[in-house]
Amino acid sequence: MSDHLILLHGLWMRGIALVMLRRRFESEGFEVDVFDYLSVAAPLERTLERLRKQLRETEGTVHVVGHSLGGLVALRACRGQDDLPPGRIVCMGSPLNGSASAQRLAEAGGAWMLGHSKELLEHGLQRWDGKREVGVIAGSKPVGLGAALGSLEGDHDGSVAVSETRLPGIRDHCVVTASHSGLIFSAEAAAQAVRFLRQGRFRHQSETVDAESVS
Repeated sequence: MSDHLILLHGLWMRGIALVMLRRRFESEGFEVDVFDYLSVAAPLERTLERLRKQLRETEGTVHVVGHSLGGLVALRACRGQDDLPPGRIVCMGSPLNGSASAQRLAEAGGAWMLGHSKELLEHGLQRWDGKREVGVIAGSKPVGLGAALGSLEGDHDGSVAVSETRLPGIRDHCVVTASHSGLIFSAEAAAQAVRFLRQGRFRHQSETVDAESVS
């Protein structure tokens, strides 16, 4: 029986943006559902309850992969919920300890663009202490809104700094050459996600990711 996987998109996106990523996971044998939500207009607690409901109604192992805000939503939904089915979480380009770009945008009068996700994006989480193993994939291609706002320091993907994707309590972390939006189209990022979902760790250093296997 195949493992189930729920995909979550990021801010200002809808589920249709994850078509290629979904196909990559399906080609690896996962049964994939895309969780579509209103990242700005919908109250966060309503989104969290919808995701928890979907997790509870899915039998067997259920993994979650979230891009950007989607990774934060996944962690918030699964934290402290002992009745959810087993599975791992992969966050792709998620500002787990807070987004400087979101803070800068809000300070510049763009708080309305963040809507109900503002607080979560600005402050993130302090640490991960949930039951699920969490792996985080960061991007290092500096093309995006954050670069234009001048809010990022160190390596970044154009919207989120690599340092913002690190969080105490996560199981593993890796960096791929992709922009923030490019993470959902990256064969390397998908291959790393598949590796973590199956083995609980990414490939590192001299190990080679077989990107062609999920292309």
